[in-house]
Parts: sequence; structure tokens; C-alpha cells
Amino acid sequence: MDNFDWSIPALGGDDENAIQVPRPAPRDDAPVPMQEDFLPIADEEETAFQQLIRHWMNERHAPDILPGQELLLGRLLDHIGKQTNDVRLLREDPDSSEDEHFRIMLVQTEVERVKFVIRSYIRTRLHKVEKYARHIMKTPELHQRLSKGEMEHVHRYALIVESHFSNAVLRGLPEEQQSLDENMAFMPPMVPAPDKTIAVFAFARTACPPVHLPDGTTLEMTKGQIVLTPYHIVEHLLLREDVKLV
Repeated sequence: MDNFDWSIPALGGDDENAIQVPRPAPRDDAPVPMQEDFLPIADEEETAFQQLIRHWMNERHAPDILPGQELLLGRLLDHIGKQTNDVRLLREDPDSSEDEHFRIMLVQTEVERVKFVIRSYIRTRLHKVEKYARHIMKTPELHQRLSKGEMEHVHRYALIVESHFSNAVLRGLPEEQQSLDENMAFMPPMVPAPDKTIAVFAFARTACPPVHLPDGTTLEMTKGQIVLTPYHIVEHLLLREDVKLV
């Protein structure tokens, strides 16, 4: 790994959004970079892929559905298409060198890594969309967090589930108990909603304003601090991107 320079863009030239992949570094008398040189810098601007990983981890750890990242996904999918096309052209070029074939292999590996994260991110959102479909339909402020396609799926899925419950169970119950929206004392609700009291690990990306804890105390997170706290305490900070879930 010490023989690679990780700062050189992948196939596609000087595009600032290019996926970063290793290529052979020139042999000179420069000192061999240490592992610490490849660690992320706290104040360094995130690449598109780093942003995707952050939103992916937030979505996986948060109990409710978060605002979608359509523009970011679009940028990455467009770049993946460009990288894939560049790989195809180089493979078809009989004059491609052995070094270029090595780079092709690395680019393909990196593209598959990006595609894995994209698929996992979308599957996580789909799971929440289906699990909380009726809750989302009844909560207008959540509608703006979903894409047009996700909202269409929410409506279709909620109608299918309601029809199934009605035909399989509800129509055989007394009339006053045939509604999915009924909440009975000491019974779980028929329409599940995210449990915002669950504990999450929050990492402060910047100095955060004070937040009030359930016991009445106040917590003020400094940059780089990680705390274990109920989700609803840091939800507004997560939506402002002041913290990320880890």
C-alpha cells in the first residue's frame, strides 16, 4: 500500500467529483507516506462519496426516515456511468498499456464499492418507507423528505396492506374495531411509528448549541465529541448536519 499515491484522480481527468483510486506513484527520493497521511482531515471538504457514506450511516442508525439525497445520488450515478464508459473504451483500445489495465481493475473495484453503498442506502430507505407507510401518509412534514417515487410507493403499499388486513382480519371484528387507526389502552398501536426514544451515538461535526436531556440537565457537544443519547435529543442537530450518527 505504501507504493500508491491516493491523491491522483481516477479515469475521467481532473473532475473534482472523480472517484479516487490508487495508481503507481513515481519513484523518487521523497519519504514514504505514513498511514496517518491518508486519514481524513476534520476541516477538509467532503467528496460526494464521503457525503453519501455519511447519509447512508445516518439513515441506517436513525429510527425515522431522513431527507432523501436525490441530487447527490444523481451526481454519483452520472459519474459511475462516465467511469464505466471510460473503462469500456480503454478495454477496447488495443494500445492500452499494462499500467492502464491495472488502473481499469482498480476503477472497476471502486465503482462496485460505490454501487454497494448506493444500493444499501436505497434498501434502507425502502425498508422504512414500507414499515412506516401509513404513519408517513398521516404525517405531512415527512412527505417532503421522500422523493416522488418513494411517495408513490408509500401510497400503493399502504393501500395494499390496509386491504389485506381488512380482508384477512378486520372485517371479522365488531364494527367499532375495524379501523387501523384505532388506539386501545395498553395495546400497541395498529399503525407503527418510529421510536425516537432509542439511544444513538452522535458525533459532533461542529460545535453544537446546548440541548436539554430528559433528566433536566444540559449537554453542549464540542466538535469531535461522541455522545450516547436518545435520538429525539439530537434529531434537530442531525437534520441541520451538525452531527452524524455512528
